[in-house]
Amino acid sequence: MTKWTEADIPAQDGRTVVITGANSGLGLRSAVVLAEKGARVLLACRSPERGQRALGEVAEVATGPAPELVRLDLASLTSVREAAEEIRKATGDSVDVLLNNAGLMAPPKGHTIDGFETQFGTNHLGHAALTWLLMPALRAAEGVSRVVTVSSVVAAIGRIDLADPNFETRGYLSYPAYGQSKLANQVFALELDRRLRAAGEPVLSVAAHPGYTRSGLTSGMANAQRNAALRAVVGAGGALSDRLLAQNTRMGTLPQLYAATAPEVEGGAYYGPDGFAGVRGFPTRVRPLGPARDEPLGAGLWQLSAEMTGITPDPA
Repeated sequence: MTKWTEADIPAQDGRTVVITGANSGLGLRSAVVLAEKGARVLLACRSPERGQRALGEVAEVATGPAPELVRLDLASLTSVREAAEEIRKATGDSVDVLLNNAGLMAPPKGHTIDGFETQFGTNHLGHAALTWLLMPALRAAEGVSRVVTVSSVVAAIGRIDLADPNFETRGYLSYPAYGQSKLANQVFALELDRRLRAAGEPVLSVAAHPGYTRSGLTSGMANAQRNAALRAVVGAGGALSDRLLAQNTRMGTLPQLYAATAPEVEGGAYYGPDGFAGVRGFPTRVRPLGPARDEPLGAGLWQLSAEMTGITPDPA
């Protein structure tokens, strides 16, 4: 793959794109770029205030239909259902790209509204539920639609425990819990691809990761700490690390933009930066982690996610 950049994105006129977590970081940059290229962009955001600010920024550069804001809290299955219904109505039940981008990183132990460990419930279960609920709209799009699920290099330290996904019996540590949730993103993306291909569906499922990017996750991690002293230490460490090691959001967004738009993308592929250890660089196809290629684990996570969310997967 050559050094692919935003300039290589083909025109997106006539395409409808849903982006979770589009109020900041990677999601906002993706929304800006795709709106500039002519796509109709729906920004699915938890905070109405931050969502409105992002909406204004995207509207300033949009060359196609005006962008729209959808209220979505991935930590609430009720909110996910309501957002999916709103999206299907707003789009006439036709979505070309679902970009599962939103996420939170390494907060103290907590639970979603539905009682799931915060990161597993938000980063994985919320996106799995949204994907399943939007599948009729993805299937109805003209041509081949795409689901792009954003993982992380930190997935490498994750271990999915199907018997204890909420860290109820094993001790909770924020980074291993984050790693599990991002590994689950990758496992889900590949399992979805296997099922789509088996069903002959006109939908591609791919995964991407941004390497180490200044995306706002480190500041969010610091702000989530309840202890003021710990919050200051985590914030200072994250800021220093970002300055010394991280690439900018424009570069970090390239793998997911490639996955969402490049004509040559194949289902089941995984894209990330081409630099050392996948930390920074231009997008390239990379090898998914071993657990993501483990079909029994994929089937197990699929079934567990369906049971936990109470949603019948589509495709089953």
